[in-house]
Amino acid sequence: MPRVRWPKRGSRSYNPRKRARSINARIDYWPEVAEGPQILGFAGYKAGLTHVFIVEDREHVADFGKEVRNAVTILDTPPMSIFAVRGYADTNEGLKVLTEAWTESPPADLRRRIGHIPKTEPSKPLQALSQYDKVSEYRVLAATQPRLSSTPKKKPEIMEIKIGGGSMEEQLNYAKGLLGKEIKVSDIFKAGESIDVAGITKGKGIQGPVKRWGIRIRQNKSRKMKRGVGTLGPWHPARVMPGVPRAGQMGFHGRTEYGKRIIMLGSDGDRVSPKEGFVRYGLVNGDYVMIKGSLMGPPKRMIRLRKAARKPRYPEAAPQVTYIHTEYLKGAEAD
Repeated sequence: MPRVRWPKRGSRSYNPRKRARSINARIDYWPEVAEGPQILGFAGYKAGLTHVFIVEDREHVADFGKEVRNAVTILDTPPMSIFAVRGYADTNEGLKVLTEAWTESPPADLRRRIGHIPKTEPSKPLQALSQYDKVSEYRVLAATQPRLSSTPKKKPEIMEIKIGGGSMEEQLNYAKGLLGKEIKVSDIFKAGESIDVAGITKGKGIQGPVKRWGIRIRQNKSRKMKRGVGTLGPWHPARVMPGVPRAGQMGFHGRTEYGKRIIMLGSDGDRVSPKEGFVRYGLVNGDYVMIKGSLMGPPKRMIRLRKAARKPRYPEAAPQVTYIHTEYLKGAEAD
């Protein structure tokens, strides 16, 4: 019987597989929305996984109308503080910051992240932001509040979130109303909505080609090594080609998943938390988001949510949840 051969495991779309620059994910694209003005994103902390029973509402599925079991991820999403508004001008070199207006009373923990906080009245910067012939888009600067979650953090994460929909004047008035206030995840998303999720995967350090690329372990009589690739390539060109599986960094990569569905969201975290709390996280006390399927990263890692950039695959209505598993979680469901 001939030897079974197969191509190298792993998608080459993610090359080079190197460490992310930050533990917090970046969002490089914001979709266009018809309704508005509205904020296009939010952020939360991964608490853990559990499972629920919902009534299948996709008509083209064989189990339509029946109860099905789905794995879900719980995100702890405390309110976020809006402490600044920033205007961007579209130039030949891309988007450039035109000006920004800060609130007169930023969050107290913001000094843990930013050493210098400007103490200027926002009237003049807001007047500059109203020059609609120069401003191409508005974004808010938001800060998380980790003290309201079960994470041991005190230092908030800050991020830019674009304002979409409506005219430029409506977007600026909307941003003025948010400046210095808090927003909740229920103000942006709703149950049943399809969203995009960005995060940093769990880091696994430096790994060999067997674990990193899934190549076959060679026989025990192999020359030099068993867990290495059979050949590094031809003599010429006299270099190792990019397609050769090699050892290197595995995990801690920035990833974005499209079309994740919100099963449920609310402000009573006791409804979805186990009595003992999630393993390696604890209890979810406040606002939460339940997302279908698994998400990247370990517990306590920040996950960013964004309005969907692609056509949704699920109905827009909220699914009917009949059962939420809140018993003690361990093993595979604790990750």
